[in-house]
Amino acid sequence: MKLVTRAQLGWPTSAAPTQTSTKGVKVHYEGAPVSVQLLDDHDLCLAKWKRIRVDHLANKKENYSDIAYNYGACPHGFLLEGRGLGRRTGANGNQDLNRGHYAIMGLVGSEGLTKPTDAMLEAIRDGIELLRRHGAGNEIKGHRDGLATECPGKHLYAWVQQGAPRPGGPTPEPGPRPVIDVSKVVAAALHDPARAGTPVSYAGVKTVEKALVAEGLLAARLADGHFGTATVKAYAAWQRRCGFTGDDANGIPGFTSLERLGREHGFDVKA
Repeated sequence: MKLVTRAQLGWPTSAAPTQTSTKGVKVHYEGAPVSVQLLDDHDLCLAKWKRIRVDHLANKKENYSDIAYNYGACPHGFLLEGRGLGRRTGANGNQDLNRGHYAIMGLVGSEGLTKPTDAMLEAIRDGIELLRRHGAGNEIKGHRDGLATECPGKHLYAWVQQGAPRPGGPTPEPGPRPVIDVSKVVAAALHDPARAGTPVSYAGVKTVEKALVAEGLLAARLADGHFGTATVKAYAAWQRRCGFTGDDANGIPGFTSLERLGREHGFDVKA
């Protein structure tokens, strides 16, 4: 592991809240362009990491106590200390999500440098293992798992979905497929409020929404776990895509259309 510590960065001890355990780690990227020049100059990576901290500390709306991430990972395989061990992240979207997982950011973005190098993936994996030795559970998720966002981008998220394997190593065996209860999805579609921010009635809705996002029928920012107006409209479009018409394409899931969606996107359906 090639670790760049806070002391080496010239930073004081983190003022972030103490948190000694989580369910696991979430992987992030920078939701903005990142220069490909980082590939040729590690000093630019350090400067980028320092600039992120400056920007976070200057963000009065979020009122960050420090850089939001526990660690960063650069294209040259260095693990960059952020808040570090035993500190709650500020990156996952809200306090409940921050308590649930620590956070590691790969220095890739939405444009320019978008694809992580093998060395960066190694460094992220180093960070995951380090955090696991100091209180993190076994979950490895993307920022978008729990919040409507594109983060950590398609390349990093595809790697996370594979189980975040070390480059060149064996791909972990896939876990069990989610099982979605069609009756609970129907109840959510009939009763969920149209407004986000209210309690999610059935966690399986998020799985269905992610599939609709992958089909290009629902905006990622609207995949919030609520089977509200936008999701009903998106599901109606899926039913029409399946060949249903009239009242059979009203946006309320049926077993046949939901089972087909599951076949395409990795979940099973029970009546």
